Amino acid sequence: MHLFYTPDILQDNELPEEEALHCIRVLRLSAGDEVMLTDGKGSFYKATISACSNKRCLVNIVECIPEEKSWLGHLHLAMAPTKNMDRIEWFAEKATEIGFDELSFLNCRYSERKVVKNERIEKILVSAVKQSLKASVPILNEMTDFQRFITKDFEGQKFIAHCYPGEKPLLKDIIKRGEDALVLIGPEGDFSEEEVEKAIQAGFQPISLGRSRLRTETAALVACHIMNLINQL
Repeated sequence: MHLFYTPDILQDNELPEEEALHCIRVLRLSAGDEVMLTDGKGSFYKATISACSNKRCLVNIVECIPEEKSWLGHLHLAMAPTKNMDRIEWFAEKATEIGFDELSFLNCRYSERKVVKNERIEKILVSAVKQSLKASVPILNEMTDFQRFITKDFEGQKFIAHCYPGEKPLLKDIIKRGEDALVLIGPEGDFSEEEVEKAIQAGFQPISLGRSRLRTETAALVACHIMNLINQL
């Protein structure tokens, strides 16, 4: 059954225009057909189409089904966006398919991209939620200066992945199952040494993601996968 994103379904029984067009013109569904909806806030809804036209589709909710997440804790990734937007979009899609809770973009000293249009990323997150049959769209935050971000309150484990020499435990060996977790991933040129030091002073634990040299978006996806696997129910 096809899944439609309806963030305001409890206040409005009409599908958003883009979803309505896909439902009616692409899938050719009509009155009486059953559909599955999600509000992106943690619930699915079984519904039937009550009326439809060229651009409008009304539904009647039959049943609300709260989603049980398949992982424990609140998993938060904070990364410096790549210069190439396609790589950010690829990461957002794949990480959502795997499963995580929150995404932040960091403006770092060596960042090659200083602006990210969240509207485009939000659409990719929604599309990936629908494709992977999840009921929760990850929280997406505006880009934040690195120094400001690391001083924010965060209840849980805090890690920073960097490539400077020194003994660093693997994320898979140090992350604690069931606890909230935040992982920082730097830009293509890595975090500056000063940024790493400030993060450590703010309570972040340096970690390694393995021996391979990874691109920013690959490192972020590896961190997402490790957090998700460790916390699988």
